[in-house]
Amino acid sequence: MADRLRALFKGEALTYAYLLLYIALSSGQIFFNKWVLSSKEINFPYPLGLTLLHMVFSSVLCFLLTKVFKIMKIEEGMTVEIYVSSVMPIGAMFAMTLWLGNTAYMYISVAFAQMLKAIMPVAVFILGVAAGLEVMSCRMLLIMSVISLGVLVASYGEINISWIGVVYQMGGVVGEALRLIFMEIFVKRKGLKLNPISLMYYVSPCSALCLLIPWIFLEKTKMEENSSWNFPLLVLTLNSLCTFALNLSVFLVITHTSALTIRVAGVVKDWVVVLLSALLFSDTKLTIINLAGYGIAIAGVAAYNNHKLKKEVSRDNPEEAESSQPTLTAASSDSNK
Repeated sequence: MADRLRALFKGEALTYAYLLLYIALSSGQIFFNKWVLSSKEINFPYPLGLTLLHMVFSSVLCFLLTKVFKIMKIEEGMTVEIYVSSVMPIGAMFAMTLWLGNTAYMYISVAFAQMLKAIMPVAVFILGVAAGLEVMSCRMLLIMSVISLGVLVASYGEINISWIGVVYQMGGVVGEALRLIFMEIFVKRKGLKLNPISLMYYVSPCSALCLLIPWIFLEKTKMEENSSWNFPLLVLTLNSLCTFALNLSVFLVITHTSALTIRVAGVVKDWVVVLLSALLFSDTKLTIINLAGYGIAIAGVAAYNNHKLKKEVSRDNPEEAESSQPTLTAASSDSNK
């Protein structure tokens, strides 16, 4: 009995350790990117170039770990057809998400960027309905309305709002929502499951290529002409390494818990980022309306996570699924193709 309790405690302690690692790395990476891009700190005002560096670093490191040192294994089953039809769209959307999200930090505060990210479930759900992966229901309509209201209230309470930054952040949210939709289609319809190392191995080079083309036209000339920025090799290497470590921490959390747990951990991380950014950055000034609106949005996100959990449980109980509430509109008829 003592051994069982000891093993249980050890397992729970390890799980919480992974969760804390994910929250720390995710929060730290956000602040790190803001610090690197800020003109008052490192002064590397090239979000596209920074994101491209992350993807190149990830591609090289994945290649070294899997092909040279063979510390990790790449799962088999990838074909040219699957890569072109599934991996490339995921890579393109991943590149879009990181590029636009990093660019937003140059115009809006970290706290406000996190508040805008709360709209993510709404974007995912709307695109999921359009793709036939989700079904509109009264409950989901209410949840989406609560999240949207919260984000609107938080935006109304923002003192120094930059609409350019808002557009960039919303573009990043749409890109991430599309990436998640493509991921679900990739797993459900193609039937191929990859661990994060395998996914990074295939996706990172594609994302790097998608970023390289706009970088040549948008930032390459500026970087060559502007001599005011510097290239701190050690800082940018550590920044790229943190990005890679963050992706691995996601794998550890999902492996030892579930995708729902990491969504809940993400909510905790967002609050940590919002509150810490007010202490670390002078451009962050939180108002009561800010926090109230964000609190409403987070309540909606919690309800969304709870709904997703019940949906996952109902899949194991067909009788429960049949007795679930009626929908407002039917899903797309070709959703199971």
